[in-house]
Amino acid sequence: MKKKRKKFLIIFLFLLPSMFGFVFFQLVPITTSLYLSLTDWDVISGDPDYVGFENYASIFGGEEFWRVLKNTLYYIVLYIPLIILVSVGVASLLNHNYKGMSFFKAFFYIPVLTSWVAGALVWKWLLSPQFGPINQIISFFGINGPAWLYDSTWAIPGIVFASIWKDAGFFGLICLAGLKGINPVYYEAAEIDGATKFKKFMKITLPLISPTLFFIMIMSIINSFQLFPQVMIMTEGGPHGSTQVIVERIYNYAFSYYKMGYAAAYSWVLFIFIFVVTIIQFALQKRWVTYDT
Repeated sequence: MKKKRKKFLIIFLFLLPSMFGFVFFQLVPITTSLYLSLTDWDVISGDPDYVGFENYASIFGGEEFWRVLKNTLYYIVLYIPLIILVSVGVASLLNHNYKGMSFFKAFFYIPVLTSWVAGALVWKWLLSPQFGPINQIISFFGINGPAWLYDSTWAIPGIVFASIWKDAGFFGLICLAGLKGINPVYYEAAEIDGATKFKKFMKITLPLISPTLFFIMIMSIINSFQLFPQVMIMTEGGPHGSTQVIVERIYNYAFSYYKMGYAAAYSWVLFIFIFVVTIIQFALQKRWVTYDT
């Protein structure tokens, strides 16, 4: 009995630092934000006033939330297919043993290490309607480029391009790991049967990297719902609110309008959306994800 108590005490002492960190840096802030979401608190006036579910009713009952959600979903619909295609393309390109391939792997990963502040400022210049290189290249083909970040129609696509540039190296290397894990025997057997490259890709590669693609999709959607730095730096929510997204609203309500209770309610709404979408994705994965190797 004494040995068990001593063993338990040793285990408890080793776990204590991490438990302390979890309680004070995660559990307490989460609980506090849940309480604040039920209050009206502007930080300056004093103590929070309990208002129940008024903040949530105001969020769901107003026009702003649905417009912001629409902008977020529009970004997701554009971003997810493109980042998956680009990631698979980058992985396929790097899945060779050519000389200097290590350099190219590092090269593709550079944007991931780049600060969003620097990257967003560069893309803001690239997408400039007058002086940006992208519109100048387009003009060589006799096409007048759009105003991009100054146009309500093209602002979100412009942010999507910047996001793909930033994330392609990270998800590309994850996809590359999935490709490296495929047993070459499958391709050898397919070649004996006379399968084309396209058939090998569709019947072998895609099914066997589907768990990797599922992970990329999960992470990409979670990141998309938390879209923020590129929006704040490139458009600040404009033009005419066309790039206002959920996290941008949370930031502004908390630190520009000092409506901490309203911002906390927005945060919990975001959490619920991410949680529900993730659960749906896990439920649907059975239809297309295969773990048989």
